[in-house]
Amino acid sequence: MARKPRQELEGGIHHVVARGNGRQTVFLSDRDRRFYLSLFGRAVRRYRWLCLAYCLMDNHVHLLVETPEPSLGAGMGWLQGQYAQAFNRRYKRSGHVFQDRFRSVLVESDEQLWVTARYIAMNPVAAGLCEEPGAWPWSSHAAVVGARAAPAWLDVARLRGYFSTWGDRYEAFVR
Repeated sequence: MARKPRQELEGGIHHVVARGNGRQTVFLSDRDRRFYLSLFGRAVRRYRWLCLAYCLMDNHVHLLVETPEPSLGAGMGWLQGQYAQAFNRRYKRSGHVFQDRFRSVLVESDEQLWVTARYIAMNPVAAGLCEEPGAWPWSSHAAVVGARAAPAWLDVARLRGYFSTWGDRYEAFVR
């Protein structure tokens, strides 16, 4: 049975999740995480995405991206493929690094965006990796709250703008 085509929208906001094959670890070192983030930054520029949030866990990633053009599938294919090839070369492995294709959920309201941004920020806390979201170095949360410099490709102002009806109180909502 053929897969349903992925819903791609001009101006869509997507919560993207990509898991390791068989839920295996996809980041064996901080070097792996830095490399993935550098590729992600390239994908953001290359496919003209707006990155609102991200979080790298050990065996999966969460990305919150806005796609001014319908390019999510092409961009994620490039990103995951580039990372998987490099990962397999580095660790002398072969085969799939990521499980199936990535999953994406279209964000359809401000409320859904708020909850999704909080979920992404709180993911390492829920997993017991840290006590507060700003302590996880592989998440955009610390940059969004101004505790760490943001990479050039992270659109902090745009994410915070979505919280304007909350009085730009991203931090309070996440807590």
